[in-house]
Amino acid sequence: MPSYTVLGVEGLPEVRPGDDVAALLATAVELQDGDVVVVTSKLLSKAEGRLVPVPAGEDREAVRQAAVTAETVRVVARRGRTVIAENRHGLVLAAAGVDASNVPVDEVALLPLDPDASARALRARLRELTGRQVAVVVSDTLGRPWRQGQVDQAIGVCGLAPLRDSRGVEDSFGTVLEVTEIAVADELAGAAELVKGKVAGVPVAVVRGLRLHDDGRTAAALVRPAAQDWFRLGTVEAQQGTLALRRTVRSFDADRPVDPAAVRRGIAAALTAPAPHHTTPWRFVVVETRRTALLDAMAAQWEVDLRADGFSYEQVQRRLRRGDVLREAPTLVVPCLVRTGAHDYPDERRSRAEERMFLVAMGAGVQNLLVQLATEGLGSAWVSSTLFCPDVVRQVLDLEPDWEPMGAVAIGHPAAPPAERPPRDASQHVLHR
Repeated sequence: MPSYTVLGVEGLPEVRPGDDVAALLATAVELQDGDVVVVTSKLLSKAEGRLVPVPAGEDREAVRQAAVTAETVRVVARRGRTVIAENRHGLVLAAAGVDASNVPVDEVALLPLDPDASARALRARLRELTGRQVAVVVSDTLGRPWRQGQVDQAIGVCGLAPLRDSRGVEDSFGTVLEVTEIAVADELAGAAELVKGKVAGVPVAVVRGLRLHDDGRTAAALVRPAAQDWFRLGTVEAQQGTLALRRTVRSFDADRPVDPAAVRRGIAAALTAPAPHHTTPWRFVVVETRRTALLDAMAAQWEVDLRADGFSYEQVQRRLRRGDVLREAPTLVVPCLVRTGAHDYPDERRSRAEERMFLVAMGAGVQNLLVQLATEGLGSAWVSSTLFCPDVVRQVLDLEPDWEPMGAVAIGHPAAPPAERPPRDASQHVLHR
């Protein structure tokens, strides 16, 4: 009958910076080949000096919060003083892994600088001291979406395959598994926690009796890539909306097609924008077979206009190349404004106000489109081009005379992750009266 044993390693002293954790373990437990040594990350953080001192007279919580900010790459959610954040290793966890438990009151602990490197170094040192070939898992306690309670998970791995890939294997009924990957390292961390515990003073456990394959991968294999993460959008990003999500993207991955359903969802979102008089003034042309004809005709018109403005041939060509994003994007959409339902006024003041209302509604609809595309993982660039040659656009796309082209939107998967955008200071753009 398959079985394994989990042994808690007791009697370890309080570890301080510079201590040889492997030597302490070699003294405390007799290891065997094939053992998996599961070490609480806090133990290694202490030995590696990953401790932030709390100066006398300073507030420990303030020091902890400053450390959280320093360790954070991306804030995913925030509620009161609690922050769920992504750290430099791609781990999403409370306080970016900064912890004030199980350390002296004048310190707070950070995660090991590189948990995989810590696991690798500990494994090599144990081999040196004991002659045993073991695997090492560095564990930390994490919460879980949609589930109460915390469990230990692997944040560092060396000497075993962190994932067991069962895709393509038939189950007992002959069904081929398509998505099943078992997080072996996380399961080992959870099993070890049953004999360790946050308050039991047992920071290390040994899992014995399993024959585990080593494929050379580390705990980094357990972090889901952003492109595959359906739930990457956190509450902070959802609240920040355009600031956190929407970017102007001008370089796209030509090998990744755009899902037409995602574009339709973007257009559906655009139709929820506010508009005057209960109208629906937005129209969206998804340009497919006529794209080359449209862009060639637009370029010809731009060249005529630019040469009339006195630009040289070289200057004209440089400006025309700005439209390359519209040619290279996998999908091109031309938003149009239709003023059906607009009111007629006998004076210019109200007529101009009516015109502006519809233009504002058009901008709101385009912004909704761009934000929804961003939530779909798509990049976009709104280009004003079609505003300058509406007759050409209507002719090539065979549009009704009352359809007013309002630029063009290039859509696709970004060729590279967009750069982080620093928060904007709104105070320079706000006037109080």
